[in-house]
Amino acid sequence: MKKLRKAVIGSVAVLATSTALVACGEAPEEDNNESGNKASDFLPCIVSDAGGFDDKSFNQLGYEGVKRAAEELGTDVIEVESNSPNDFAPNLESLVAEGCDAIVSVGFALAAATIESANNNPDIDYILIDDAADADFDGTADADNIKPLLYDTSQAAFLAGYAAADTTKTGVVGTYGGEPYPTVTIFMDGFKQGVDYYNEQKDADVKVVGWDGKNGSFTGGFEANEKATNTAKQLLDQNADILLPVGGPIYEGAITAIADSGTDAALIGVDSDIVEKDPKAADLALTSIQKAMDLSTYEALLAAADGNFDNTPYIGTLENEGVDIASFHNWESKVSDTLPAELDDIRAKIQDGSIKVKSYLQ
Repeated sequence: MKKLRKAVIGSVAVLATSTALVACGEAPEEDNNESGNKASDFLPCIVSDAGGFDDKSFNQLGYEGVKRAAEELGTDVIEVESNSPNDFAPNLESLVAEGCDAIVSVGFALAAATIESANNNPDIDYILIDDAADADFDGTADADNIKPLLYDTSQAAFLAGYAAADTTKTGVVGTYGGEPYPTVTIFMDGFKQGVDYYNEQKDADVKVVGWDGKNGSFTGGFEANEKATNTAKQLLDQNADILLPVGGPIYEGAITAIADSGTDAALIGVDSDIVEKDPKAADLALTSIQKAMDLSTYEALLAAADGNFDNTPYIGTLENEGVDIASFHNWESKVSDTLPAELDDIRAKIQDGSIKVKSYLQ
């Protein structure tokens, strides 16, 4: 079932006071904003997919963007977590009932429920992360009050694929996803294209397992379960020493599989900088393919609060800094000395169009 709670977003002083009261075992004070002292009457809300707001991935990033916007506006934020797809529609209904002015839906899995809710509530602004809200594929969102936030992660994944090909010791790298949705396979496509480009430029023969451009390895969901671990093991068994797991918490399966294998394999994070989100990945992470979901969500909410809601889809690219790769962190001393400069050159060529990276967003 859903979990609904109101988060108090106020000044540093209010937060400090609330923290002190909770630490003393006392009930928190009433939100000052409830008594009419809100800097803004605008009420932003957010609903997660089944991964929850602590998934160290896109749910968490979207949530951080909402919190930042609410803090800047001096208002409250209402958040609701989904435990399963059955929660999506009821959770959205609960936020409508709370009087939300804007609702952020995190993830493509929420698209159908968000479209229905938006059409039923035309006075509410909806922000949909990672989906075009275009169920009939006519090129436009299926409700005028939905702003899609999309990310051409194939561009950043291209960089990650090139880096993986340059770093592998076995000559084999691998990738697997949760389910074969376009927002998942876009990472895998870009990754493979980056490896292929490396092979062309270096006259090399690095092999990609887990994705051939059409078919690949998928866990069937987005949970850190035994299937995620076994899928990672299958790629390691094919001699892959760098893994790209695409699908929120399924990267934890790669961590387990690498530990069990006793190899020096690495992994690549997705959505956020995995090293910053999960200390367990610090020594394993070559890099991460990042989406600036927190920033784009924050900006979309501020526009809505200012009465400037715009349903034009946002597409994050290398050029507008909506996507990129993270630093090499603990792997900085392990990558080649020439790799950073080569990646800068490739990044510039992707931005000016001299390197074409294919994706479903083009």
